[in-house]
Amino acid sequence: MLLRFVERRPVSRETTAFLAWCSTRLAAQGVRAVLLIWDNASWHISQEVRTWLRQHNRKVKQTGQGVRIVAYRLPSKSPWLNPIEPKWVHGKRAIVEPDRLLSAQEIMDRVYTYYGCTEDAHQVISEKAA
Repeated sequence: MLLRFVERRPVSRETTAFLAWCSTRLAAQGVRAVLLIWDNASWHISQEVRTWLRQHNRKVKQTGQGVRIVAYRLPSKSPWLNPIEPKWVHGKRAIVEPDRLLSAQEIMDRVYTYYGCTEDAHQVISEKAA
């Protein structure tokens, strides 16, 4: 399992940059399409993200190159349909310390350990893009 951390709040611009990064990596592995199951977080349903997905998929269809991303949005207020939710709850409980705030590095180390993942380079978005 690979977890990615974004250093700032996950907003639309960072979401589209993350989708582009994923698309590039998946295309290199020969993947042609991805079904993306999303909740209704504001950055998932924003106009910017929906426009990016539409333009990205149009380009993939026209050129025959890349990974088509099909977004399927879960109904709002339905965490039972999203199997990741219980994992996040258990993960949060396993890494926190009620007596103090953890540093970003401590949180990352504990998350990687808890979920058994390897650390990958952080996604960096240039200030020009931000």
